[in-house]
Amino acid sequence: MDKILIVDDEQAICTSLEFALEEDYEVITTTKPEKALEIIKEQDIDLCLLDLRIGKVDGIEVLKKIKGMNEEVLVIMMTAYGSIDSSIEAVKEGAYYYLTKPLQMEGLFALLEQAFKYKRLHEKVNYLSGELEQKYRYRDLVGKSGEMQKVFSLIEKVKDVDSSVMITGDSGTGKELVARAIHFGGRRRNEHFEVVNCAAIPENLFESELFGYKKGAFTGATRDKKGKFELAKEGTLFLDEIGDMPMALQAKLLRVIQQKEITPLGAAEPIKLNLRMLCATNKDVRHQVEIGEFREDLYFRLNVVEVHVPSLNERRQDLPLLFEHFLHYYNKELSKTTKKISKEARECLLRYGYPGNVRELKNVIEHAMVMSEEEEIEIYDLPEKVREDYSLGKNPSKDVVNPLVGLTLEEVECKLIKETLDKNQGHRQKTAKMLGISVRGLRNKIQRCELIVE
Repeated sequence: MDKILIVDDEQAICTSLEFALEEDYEVITTTKPEKALEIIKEQDIDLCLLDLRIGKVDGIEVLKKIKGMNEEVLVIMMTAYGSIDSSIEAVKEGAYYYLTKPLQMEGLFALLEQAFKYKRLHEKVNYLSGELEQKYRYRDLVGKSGEMQKVFSLIEKVKDVDSSVMITGDSGTGKELVARAIHFGGRRRNEHFEVVNCAAIPENLFESELFGYKKGAFTGATRDKKGKFELAKEGTLFLDEIGDMPMALQAKLLRVIQQKEITPLGAAEPIKLNLRMLCATNKDVRHQVEIGEFREDLYFRLNVVEVHVPSLNERRQDLPLLFEHFLHYYNKELSKTTKKISKEARECLLRYGYPGNVRELKNVIEHAMVMSEEEEIEIYDLPEKVREDYSLGKNPSKDVVNPLVGLTLEEVECKLIKETLDKNQGHRQKTAKMLGISVRGLRNKIQRCELIVE
């Protein structure tokens, strides 16, 4: 509900306006300008009805202070001493409109409706302007491999429906880019896209971050704070690393999904929700369900559709395309004129394993372009780790290779998987990361090789 602050030195006017508006708006009144400024500082006020003369205090000066504290608050000036000069001055200082007393209630209601439409449009323009650069980041989500074509196909299928989507894949594969592509490609594209990193928020702050709180809800709550659910409004809430969400919060999230409403900490009334929910994880959530670390009922609520983002090693045919893409991107970002990658540097890049996936590849290309002083990236421009792996690959130890001679490629792969699993004491996530494949890919290979994992 939109929140209106009424500031007038006549208590009778404050009371009558509150009575007239309270069914449609949350209304706060005060007869003291210093109290009004305190309220603006502590609460999320959307609009202020401000008297031009509050006792001996000039309302124009109060207007200036309000705008200095929060430019987003709409201010409508009220006065019984209307004049062209004061009207022009009020608008010049940021007032949305100017009314003369006695107020006509029908006209006031129409003006408030118009003002809030303007405010929502203004907020949307500001939000989209800030998101514009982020929006175009899904150009990083490139590829012509069959694996990526499946991802693009699923994005097209789910972007205009409200079904919950779980985006899975290793760290650095571009799961947030997929979430942004779904949001900005769909019918909610003009609304907010809010991100919550479930692995980065301390457990004791998680509830207030998601649901928000009211002033005085706990020690240190000096003003109202909107949570991510409320900020998402009609848009999309993206829960990244959902596998790291504490069990206690999982139960509350399930209740929110079922009831489609939240109650901020310290609030008496719930807030209805109309948003799209997306989540992502680099964990095997099915396995977490099996061992009791993730609620099964929440898992099925969140995973109506699963979009799996392949690791870079699952789509290595996309590497040349990604090289050119990031070359073009960083030429613009860094104001460079690098035209190509030398043959040896390209071979080095093609051999590297990229345990950090596309995120690491992007950093490698950025490093090379920063270091390069010519129009061509040379091998010595690449990070040392990439060059070291290349040198080892060109000169492998005979002691390592000879025991494998005579085995089929499938037998070599199964042997490598078994030894890596043994090294990691059967830990699948560590093994998959070491091998440069996804946990799902490892699970399939274990089944094919008929390996027994403790």
